[in-house]
Amino acid sequence: MSAADVLPPASEPDAADASAPRRSGSFWGDVLRRVRKNPAAWVGGIIVLLFILVSAFAPLLAPYPELATPAREFLRPTSLPGIGDIPEFPLGIDRFGGDVLSKLIWGAQASLIIGVVSTFFGLLGGMVLGALAGAFGGWVDSVIMRFVDILLSVPHLLLAVSIAAILGRTPLAIMIAIGVAQVPIFARLLRSSMLGQRGSDYVLAARTLGLGTGRVTMTHLLPNSVGPVIVQATLTLATAVIDAAALSFLGLGGGRPETAEWGRMLTYAQNELAIAPSLAFLPGVCIMITALGFTLLGESLREAMDPRTRKR
Repeated sequence: MSAADVLPPASEPDAADASAPRRSGSFWGDVLRRVRKNPAAWVGGIIVLLFILVSAFAPLLAPYPELATPAREFLRPTSLPGIGDIPEFPLGIDRFGGDVLSKLIWGAQASLIIGVVSTFFGLLGGMVLGALAGAFGGWVDSVIMRFVDILLSVPHLLLAVSIAAILGRTPLAIMIAIGVAQVPIFARLLRSSMLGQRGSDYVLAARTLGLGTGRVTMTHLLPNSVGPVIVQATLTLATAVIDAAALSFLGLGGGRPETAEWGRMLTYAQNELAIAPSLAFLPGVCIMITALGFTLLGESLREAMDPRTRKR
């Protein structure tokens, strides 16, 4: 009997258990095909790509260095040049004499670094806890999940603010604070995914062959459970960018007042709203568009990987 005799036709729905492992190439190829057909994924991907390119080439794109104040001579007590008022500074200047365009570009780099590093911290911590809980179960699962429940009982931003205030006003403190606040999300998601896989035929077969818990977890459970966690990391990047701006807005980022960071720009724009509202509008729009890009891309990946929502 050939393989064509036992495999279902391509036009018929796949009746196999959604929890069963799939061949890596065919599964991810199918996901990529669905993502390419999703207009929201294209919009999100373009926004994220532009954000990454601007961040990576900030030293080349920004007209002035990050902490430079080249427009101090144009400062006036009751007015600030705005968009288009001075050709050398197309988006205007801030109260410190800095070029707003340059600060927005450098701020993209700062937001990307904080967002990626904090999400990596949260992903790493959450995967360790989720893998231990999903692999061993029993009292290990109970202890870890009670700890996760304690973290979840504190509002996300309040937990991040508390940790950042304890660790000190530095960018690293913000990264750690946001990462710790994200740990429960990844831990619960990976644990749930692994528990759904533990009763699968391929896991039972591996245990029957005498494979230990560690080997079954690393070679079977974890590779087939990590997909939703990676998708969630893309969505969490949007939250990380917003949280970084919020913590910097509250003054927990440290550094000099003229530091180029979107949240810090919003902080010092409060006193200038009456004479230069664009100082608050421009970084706010950058935060909103960046978060939108990560959200659209993450949601598109989630829909493409979810057998209950993806289209045939």
